[in-house]
Amino acid sequence: NGTSPLEFLLLGMSDGPSLQTLPFILLLVIYTVTVFGNILIVVLVVADQHLHTPMYFFLGNLSSLETCYSSTILPQLLASFLTRNKTISAHGCMAQFYFFSSFAATECYLLAAMSYDRYLAICQPLLYGSLMTWKVSLQLAAASWLGGLLLFAVLTFLLSQLQFCGPKAIDHFFCDFTPLLELSCGDTRVLTQVALIFGFLDVVFPFLFTLTSYVFIIVAILRIPSHMGKHKVFSTCSSHLTVVTVFYGTLIIVYMLPRTACLRQLNKALSFFYTILTPLVNPLIYSLRNREVKEALRK
Repeated sequence: NGTSPLEFLLLGMSDGPSLQTLPFILLLVIYTVTVFGNILIVVLVVADQHLHTPMYFFLGNLSSLETCYSSTILPQLLASFLTRNKTISAHGCMAQFYFFSSFAATECYLLAAMSYDRYLAICQPLLYGSLMTWKVSLQLAAASWLGGLLLFAVLTFLLSQLQFCGPKAIDHFFCDFTPLLELSCGDTRVLTQVALIFGFLDVVFPFLFTLTSYVFIIVAILRIPSHMGKHKVFSTCSSHLTVVTVFYGTLIIVYMLPRTACLRQLNKALSFFYTILTPLVNPLIYSLRNREVKEALRK
């Protein structure tokens, strides 16, 4: 009882064996469309000269990230439906937590960088070319990736040092921080404080930065005298604003909701939304609401 288990059991969304085929087909379609859609956007950004701008450079990074993000959860989940084996090794669980968390943090930073890019383009149009250079774009993208990957390496290491001597069943469909913490029988106060600090650095700070950027953007749009001018400017950032709203809305609700018995299913449903559906809808939002992307796709 004093040793950590070699593997964990992921309880998933439901235990009903009769409901295995439909979720498998649905998740397989979602994963296929997610990977195809996001890779297609990356190909468009690389291939079309008109999309060689900082805005679409960040979009290409976001699409690459979404492919990696969904690939940390869906392949293992699909395999569990096929084999009916819901176990995951302890090392595999820690690896899944690390990559999922670091990619989620990277997405927060990338969305903040994209909001800064739109702020400069709309609120400082005369200085945009000198402020948002390719060097600055590369630095922002690299800092987003490194920030997420390095910070969560520390948290994952601390989490892996805990003793898990209770039941090995994780009441979730992937290895997330709070469900893992519930299984620990050791002192988790230091780890909780570290997670709180990292949560502020990785989620709260980028969210406030993004929110502030869009407040200035909306104020600038409202000052435009003509209706057509307002519509044209708003259309350039509406796709990004939609993605930000969907991603942060579900993310904040999931981690602010208490994990009581009656709210756990709701927590899983919302987690499913931002971990699996968000990477699916992002390429659809950008392709359907962006004229330049649609033109590149047509060509």
